[in-house]
Amino acid sequence: MHYLLDTSILLIYLKNHAAGSKIDEAFAPLAPGNIPVVSVVSFAELKALALKNSWGARRQALLDRFLDQFLIADIHAQPVIERYAEIDAFSQGKLEGFPLGDSARNMGKNDLWIAATASVLKCPLITTDKDFLHLDPFFLKLELVDLDGNRV
Repeated sequence: MHYLLDTSILLIYLKNHAAGSKIDEAFAPLAPGNIPVVSVVSFAELKALALKNSWGARRQALLDRFLDQFLIADIHAQPVIERYAEIDAFSQGKLEGFPLGDSARNMGKNDLWIAATASVLKCPLITTDKDFLHLDPFFLKLELVDLDGNRV
């Protein structure tokens, strides 16, 4: 199975947080036979985090080795760009034929790219971020976990 891992999940794994074990039990995204996918946006977010926190060369090398195990999904594809536009319009309650029902949801631009990528690739999105909730089931399959790694 393919899973797209949000930046929040990557951070859990990077920090060797106990929640990683529960995520492994529930989804096994890193197990043989499964293909863990990461948006290039999450890749960039982690690289920026390393720079902002003054990670040394050794720690940045560990980050690079960690990211090597993932298939990196680019956003420079027309279907991803189109889906980004649809998700952004939907989140603002302005996508014709798809009423949001609630008030507009302001999603961060990086989250929009991550959601669009998961949607186009038809990968369940594993995240701790509730900002994606309104997109399930219309645009993607969301696997929401809390910071303890429990399904929400």
